[in-house]
Amino acid sequence: MKKHTYFFLFILVMCMTVLSGCLYPDNELAKNQASYEEQIERVQSAVDQYREVTNGLVPVKTKENETPIFRKYLIDFVLLKERGFLSEIPGNAFENGGIYQYALITPEDNPRVKLIDLQLAEAIRSVNLRVNTYRNEHLYPPFGEKVAKDVYTIDYEKIGLDSMPTIESPYSQEMLPIIMDEDGKLYIDYRIDLNQALQMYQHEYKEGDDIRYLLAENTPFLPAYSLPYTIQDGEPIFLSEEN
Repeated sequence: MKKHTYFFLFILVMCMTVLSGCLYPDNELAKNQASYEEQIERVQSAVDQYREVTNGLVPVKTKENETPIFRKYLIDFVLLKERGFLSEIPGNAFENGGIYQYALITPEDNPRVKLIDLQLAEAIRSVNLRVNTYRNEHLYPPFGEKVAKDVYTIDYEKIGLDSMPTIESPYSQEMLPIIMDEDGKLYIDYRIDLNQALQMYQHEYKEGDDIRYLLAENTPFLPAYSLPYTIQDGEPIFLSEEN
């Protein structure tokens, strides 16, 4: 009887081992076990060392000047590996099959490593496919209500959705609306998160300043797919040339 029991337990353990390997694909195994905070710290150390031996240069990929600020300074892992400052690319990095791009903020005076969540880009892309399909038939974007100057909600019914398209925030886990500008380009509306950040973090921002840095400075994540915002009467508003 005991032999049968031991054999059964052995089979059960083997099955669980096999299943665990199926449930966690390669990019979720050992190379991703470190938290993203730990991996950010490791990359930050490599960036700091790189700057020390290059008289302050930063290891970033070349981007066009028009690239939005929070997507402009993507870290070049090849440079860090060639100089021996990193032994391997973080497991959660896009270059290694992960869901994050690593980027710098304020690279000139105080470069800090942050993350761009590419799941947000994928969510925007899926909505944009619907928007483009609509535009192919109707020319104009599916504008909904006007939110601010040159900023609109999306008329979700026109693109075949049952409700307003939203994205889960990496900051608050709130569902944030996807909005569009006058050209039909899509963005995430971060006013919910910015309103919370204005209350949560000490700051000296005034009207005309880009308050998205409240999120970039105080969290691991960059508001990469967003329009600029400023503050007015203690509330976040879209930043325009008139502000």
